[in-house]
Amino acid sequence: MNKAELLALYDQDQRRNINYPGMRREVTANVVRHIDGSEIGEGMISYSQLHEGNVDQVIGEQIEYFESLGQDFEWKVYDYDTPPNLQERLKSNGLIVEEPEAVMVLDLDSAPDLFWQPVRHKVQRITNVEKLADVQMIEQQVWDEDASWVLHLLGDALNNHPERMSVYAAYVNEQPASAAWIYFPENSQFASLWGGATISRFRKQGLFTALLAVRAQEAKARQVRFLTVDAMPMSRPILEKVGFAMIAYAYPCKWKGNSNFL
Repeated sequence: MNKAELLALYDQDQRRNINYPGMRREVTANVVRHIDGSEIGEGMISYSQLHEGNVDQVIGEQIEYFESLGQDFEWKVYDYDTPPNLQERLKSNGLIVEEPEAVMVLDLDSAPDLFWQPVRHKVQRITNVEKLADVQMIEQQVWDEDASWVLHLLGDALNNHPERMSVYAAYVNEQPASAAWIYFPENSQFASLWGGATISRFRKQGLFTALLAVRAQEAKARQVRFLTVDAMPMSRPILEKVGFAMIAYAYPCKWKGNSNFL
């Protein structure tokens, strides 16, 4: 499968047709958007098909729509989206353009052998919502910010959609050290990797790779063809070393209501 074919499949499975737990998917003539069903989350636009003649009008319509819901949202822009200056147009309409993420993909049919070896670290699948406190603690320490969203997002998935989300934590001397999760969309050839956070004093012990391996093994057992992850600069070199290839850059563009203009 060449890059153009892979991008087309990625757009189909990961952007146009994807559903997320706890969110309502809506398809318009120009965008695919997802409305958060809770009072604390944000919505998102996963796909758009715009041109110079309608881009500003559609952006304004989406802002007005989410504002009517009282909900912030993220518009994920990919470097091959149209028009080519879409992120600049979003910025000029008040959205905050965050740092780019490298969209990485691994074909499990050609993944290296290290993924299929027994994992020798203590990695535990989290199935009890109370154990998510370990994941929350890891995320808070790594990113030095509030991670209460872990209990909402992952807790909702474990309670209501356990077949779609698997959460893992790695432990060193019984201490929570690293965490990651994997999402399995319905009717998709892709599973997406999330989290991948390791507390600094436990780094360089192979925990990141161990969590990759357990998720790859689960995906393979579930007959998923591809793993995908939106990688930050710290994790991209590690992913490339184990066979992931970058297919695009993605730019999270955030609407934060009136605070965007302060």
